[in-house]
Amino acid sequence: MDALLLSRIQFGFVISFHIIFPALSIGLANWLMFLEWRWLRTGETRWRHLYDFWLKVFAISFGMGVVSGIVMSFQFGTNWAQLTEHAGNILGPLLSYEVLTAFFLEAGFLGVMLFGRERVSPTVHFLCTCMVALGTLISTFWIISAVSWMHTPQGFTRDAAGVFHPADWLAIIFNPSFFYRLPHMVLAAFITTCFVIGGVGAWHLRRGSHPELALPMLKLAVAFGAIAVPVQILVGDQHGLNTLEHQPIKVAAMEAHWRADPPGEGVPLVLFGIPDARAERNDYEIAIPHLGSLILTHSLDGEIQPLTSVPAGDRPPVAPPFFAFRIMVGLGLLMLALVALSAWAWWRGRLEQAVWLQRGWQLMSPSGFIALLTGWYVTEIGRQPWVVYGQLRTAEAVSPNLTGGQVLASLAGYGAVYATIFGAGMWYLWRLLKKGPTPHDRPPSPKGGLKTPARPLSAAGEADIAEGGAA
Repeated sequence: MDALLLSRIQFGFVISFHIIFPALSIGLANWLMFLEWRWLRTGETRWRHLYDFWLKVFAISFGMGVVSGIVMSFQFGTNWAQLTEHAGNILGPLLSYEVLTAFFLEAGFLGVMLFGRERVSPTVHFLCTCMVALGTLISTFWIISAVSWMHTPQGFTRDAAGVFHPADWLAIIFNPSFFYRLPHMVLAAFITTCFVIGGVGAWHLRRGSHPELALPMLKLAVAFGAIAVPVQILVGDQHGLNTLEHQPIKVAAMEAHWRADPPGEGVPLVLFGIPDARAERNDYEIAIPHLGSLILTHSLDGEIQPLTSVPAGDRPPVAPPFFAFRIMVGLGLLMLALVALSAWAWWRGRLEQAVWLQRGWQLMSPSGFIALLTGWYVTEIGRQPWVVYGQLRTAEAVSPNLTGGQVLASLAGYGAVYATIFGAGMWYLWRLLKKGPTPHDRPPSPKGGLKTPARPLSAAGEADIAEGGAA
């Protein structure tokens, strides 16, 4: 295991932890904006109770996202110095724009959002919530622009030393995959949060705890999921067509499509198989004729470029994107089925009594995170061996003179620290979600009255007291 492979594993490990927290923060920030808007518009205290509860969850996830993001930036200097040297003229400004616009916006209004309710009017507090939500979306814009450029680079020149120089910033920012990747990622964050909210609501509804607050959470998750999941499937389909145009070998790896089929036979959809890269075949394959062509090209006899059309050194590892893609799609279909059945039960007036559907929401509550991670693995592993697709290989981007022992030591350190810090953070989030939203003794009013500052770090202690009293 050399420095290159270990550096790739380390980056994958760190980003796997990082991506789940910003995704949850993006969804929760916009969910909080909706809750506070409903409270100000209706004056119903249940919306304020839900806001205060989810604000605590948002504070913890936002903090862990910031910490894990800082660690990621260090790796560009320690493990990927050649990437910084070659592509820093483009990636550096894009990431700086994210800090100057999104992060400063979030940091400026986050304190008031978390702790300033007693010091500002309800309208100003709502404005701060909106600004934080906007900041999460702006951050997504710049990060996805940088990632998309690495997949579909354009708007640059390269000098004799191989260094990238910007030639057209609009072409760089709005590169060919950006308009597909951005909505796909934003919807993924929203759907991930939707299933967390629905799962928490279903769990408390089944237990009979806070039913007046749990039922709105479940119903809103059903309503949003019934819209967002089908839209995400359509966006994913268009993203796949764009990927087929610009990264055909990635699609071939996703489908484990090794050789071109005879004309007119189309591409089968491989439901299951075990890719064998050395033999260039799939063992134990189960496939449906023509269905791959229909899905990938929207034609029964459409063709895609096979893996064997390029040298073995230019192919990505096949098994990881092949299996990850099927997990992602499978979860997407399960999500679609769950929201459709839940919407039907709601329309029939049976959602509150449908225990089996509530159990389904509980089981599917982590599905968004799994789909998000598997989709990321498809995207990033599928572009190998390139870090800037078609321009700069991953092997050329790793830091020189870096030894496998050094990376192994840092990877072990990351593993130990992450297991401690993020293990404790996720345990705390679990306790927070298990406790659930607790109504105030005196209902707050959007026109004044009781003002309760958000105190996310007090929730675990309150939960211990409540459980001790019940015992």
